[in-house]
Amino acid sequence: MLTPIHLPTGRYLSFSGPAMIMAIINCNCDSFYAPSRALRNQAVEMAIRAERDGASIVDFGAESTRPGALYVKEEEELASLIPVIKAFRKRSSLPVSVDTRKAAVARAALEEGADIINDISALHDDPLMPELCARYNAAVVLMHKKGVPLTMQKAPRYEDAVAEIGTFLKAATERAVAAGISREKIIVDPGIGFGKLLKDNLDIIRGLPRLAEICGKDYPVLIGLSRKSFIGAVTGRNEPKDVTDRLWGTLAANAAAIMGGAAIIRIHDVKEHLDLVKMLSVLHIGL
Repeated sequence: MLTPIHLPTGRYLSFSGPAMIMAIINCNCDSFYAPSRALRNQAVEMAIRAERDGASIVDFGAESTRPGALYVKEEEELASLIPVIKAFRKRSSLPVSVDTRKAAVARAALEEGADIINDISALHDDPLMPELCARYNAAVVLMHKKGVPLTMQKAPRYEDAVAEIGTFLKAATERAVAAGISREKIIVDPGIGFGKLLKDNLDIIRGLPRLAEICGKDYPVLIGLSRKSFIGAVTGRNEPKDVTDRLWGTLAANAAAIMGGAAIIRIHDVKEHLDLVKMLSVLHIGL
């Protein structure tokens, strides 16, 4: 059984039950799924609604990292994100994750009561990030990506995606521990859709048990595949306008991920995934 993660604000994540739901709250106007975008008060209300619907964690992010996205300036990210976290914290004690790769943004978020730093660069893009997370005793999500969001989908190539990603994540966890981050604070994410083609994404979902063996079975695995383009490719809903019709494919893929050992699923649709998780739990699948 996975060890509970104790969070800096006194909360904790327990892995003794069903897979946890992390609700996506995009505090920007550029994320690929328009209904997940919300600014200021609207973002706070969306997070409150996600908690009411059954989310275990809310994940706020102010920089879109969809394929083709441009880098967002630190000042812009801070202005969009920090007021939302501050306002949410006045109304909720739910664990808060912050999707950022900038140490200054992470520090400001942690000072306002955030618990988890969800870094798509696995603490690599900003050299100050590892020490900062260690100093604040934050939990961290270390994600694999190939390249940068602007160009990451331009012909990425793997010989064995599961093995290569597992090896990358193992090295990332070792770097984090060397920087002073406790092993008991680390979550790993294979980064579905971040520099991966259709086959790679499917191989990752099928190969989650092997990936965990490679990078370390003691680390909870987070999967973020909600409504992504590979689901559209499989289901035939592959036009940008079709993203609103990818819920059923998302549910199926997340069911497979949970059955493969995913401990946290990062999603847009909380109510529907809560039903999924409850059914798998009653059937003793993914426990």
